[in-house]
Amino acid sequence: MNTTETNTIKKPKMGSPVGVGGYVSTRNSCKLCAPLGASLVFKGIEGCVPLLHGSQGCATYIRRYMISHFKEPVDIASSNFSEESTIYGGSRNFITGIDNIIKQYKPTVIGIASTCLSETIGEDIPGHIRHYQEANEGNGKTLPTFIHASTPSYAGSHAEGFHNTVLATIKTLAEYEKAGSHVTILPGMVSPADLRYLKELLSDFGIKFTLFPDYSETLDNEYTAEYQLIPTGGTPIHEIQRIGNSKAVIEFGSMFNKTALRSKDKGTIQTAGEWLESTHYIKNHQMPLPIGIAATDRFIAALKDITGLELPEYHRKERGRLVDSYVDGHKYIFGKKALLYGEIDLVEALAEWCREIGIEPYYIKSTDFETLRAEANNIKPDFLLGNSKGYYIARERGIPLVRVGFPIHDRVGANRMHHIGYRGTQELFDRVVNTLLEYKQEHSPIGFKYM
Repeated sequence: MNTTETNTIKKPKMGSPVGVGGYVSTRNSCKLCAPLGASLVFKGIEGCVPLLHGSQGCATYIRRYMISHFKEPVDIASSNFSEESTIYGGSRNFITGIDNIIKQYKPTVIGIASTCLSETIGEDIPGHIRHYQEANEGNGKTLPTFIHASTPSYAGSHAEGFHNTVLATIKTLAEYEKAGSHVTILPGMVSPADLRYLKELLSDFGIKFTLFPDYSETLDNEYTAEYQLIPTGGTPIHEIQRIGNSKAVIEFGSMFNKTALRSKDKGTIQTAGEWLESTHYIKNHQMPLPIGIAATDRFIAALKDITGLELPEYHRKERGRLVDSYVDGHKYIFGKKALLYGEIDLVEALAEWCREIGIEPYYIKSTDFETLRAEANNIKPDFLLGNSKGYYIARERGIPLVRVGFPIHDRVGANRMHHIGYRGTQELFDRVVNTLLEYKQEHSPIGFKYM
């Protein structure tokens, strides 16, 4: 379990974070565990099987959450700690787990994430990997590539586990040969539909790029008659290796100053983009998730500045239609209050977008749903904007919930929801406006068929 950040409760102002206080322990936490974020990154690597070094319950919990959200089979291995391994160490379980994965899945990559248990007892996972390689490299066996990420949940949420694993993967694999002409995009924790949109946009631009992680297929794949032990898709290893040769990096997110991203070797806070800039001297363009016209304009401006290319006409027209829809729908949403919750990257981008369209955003950065319930009673929002876990609060207050982010467990199509870019913003805007219109229509004493 995570503990909540404690702050003084203050009267919320427009667009300000809601205060947290009154207790220290977390009740019904908004956060999910850090290894979940690591598993999501590993699912975005071609030929990769995630392995959690810890108890079976961790892997079961994460599989349940991911399967329910993405509606896809998700295999996550576990070293299956017992009482004995907790006391004497998990090296034997680690070796057995690696052997079983190689035998059953034949992966090209094994992504290993630590858990609270293995971190607490001081497991030397890099040492386990080194000893396994030394014991098996001389027998003619081709070993997979190993990636290790330190992701105890008491050091951060699933979102921080995601960012830490992106950093760990790039530090492990990125190489430098010579400066290249391609752009690396670090998209953060977005939907498979968002990843497909980014690939379409970059291809239409004519840009050579590497997108990491890319789970647009592995967690939203086509139907196949035979079960795939390792789904097709993911960023290939050679693409991750060439990230060190990038012309530039674009890194989405707002968690760039969090202590969970602290680099152990340098004692400074680093993200993957910052590490590439400091180590490989690659210009890193950090920016919030491109939700809204202003944020997407900033992303497009960075692409144009890096490549010297112009935005394709098709995408320029998408921007124009978005502007037109703002004009059409503005009178239905202006002045409404929205209570936002979820991953910091997403929530802060949504807050800026709400301001852009005239909605008053109130958001909770790090807390639990009991605090969310209490603040909803104070703020009296017109609707909630967040994942499925806030449904009971919306139900209690009799207000709509617009589902975004992770996890969405009570609807289908979460993996096909757009959020970013002009197109994603358009779909999000339409969902919000229509949700509020439907609420007004259903609660009208006489009803209406025209707006």
